[in-house]
Amino acid sequence: MTNQSYYQHHVFFCLNERSNEQSCAHYQAQQAFDHCKAGVKKMGLSGPGGVRVNKAGCLDRCAGGPVVVVYPQEVWYTYVDNADIDEIIESHLKNNVPVERLMLAPDVGR
Repeated sequence: MTNQSYYQHHVFFCLNERSNEQSCAHYQAQQAFDHCKAGVKKMGLSGPGGVRVNKAGCLDRCAGGPVVVVYPQEVWYTYVDNADIDEIIESHLKNNVPVERLMLAPDVGR
């Protein structure tokens, strides 16, 4: 039996909002999530065997915010705008080539 994921890529956007410190919600994370979900759908990548884009609470990497993680590859990204999200969709989610310039450094935590 093969170990196959239900989705080729499962994408989680941190949408957490902290009242007393900077958090992903303060960087338009909801808008980025909406843009990614629409872009994945528009490209015909969504659904079983493809890509699933989900909301997440705190992913505990606030210092690198805003953050998004792509599983099962466990690639963590930070982003600035829709162009960054579009690059992640095109390069990583469509063509399986992670976007190195947007990768979150492994030591960035909270």
